[in-house]
Amino acid sequence: MDISDLITKDRIFDAHATGSKKQLLQDFSTHASTQTGISQRSIFDTLTERERLGSTGVGNGIAIPHGKLTDLEGMIVFLARLDTPVDFDSLDNMPVDLVFCLLAPEDAGADHLKALARIARLVREPETVRKLRLAKDSNALLSILSSEQISDAA
Repeated sequence: MDISDLITKDRIFDAHATGSKKQLLQDFSTHASTQTGISQRSIFDTLTERERLGSTGVGNGIAIPHGKLTDLEGMIVFLARLDTPVDFDSLDNMPVDLVFCLLAPEDAGADHLKALARIARLVREPETVRKLRLAKDSNALLSILSSEQISDAA
């Protein structure tokens, strides 16, 4: 499963301005609601409930909020590259500026975990993270994600 299969240009928020973790989760929820027809509140509640279990800030300025939704038909990924990093209660206490948001159907089972692991592997590569941070726009971000999938498969 490639991240490029789950993310589209309209799911990338480049140079996104937000003031807080809560606001960022609300922004993801609003965009996801528009694309899925699932209520913004339901998506937001799912994401915040997951954050209550422990921060999805994985370190190095990266977070991967995620959750499962009953009425979602397929997995989707959003990416926000933030103008100003926000506190995400990350493991290393660093604010985040790259945020992948994974939403999966309630019955996704192992596929949800595989997608989460794929994102985690992607952001463990310092060169990939550097490219994502330096990308000029959402087209470049999408291109990087697509090319990283190809190089990873080789």
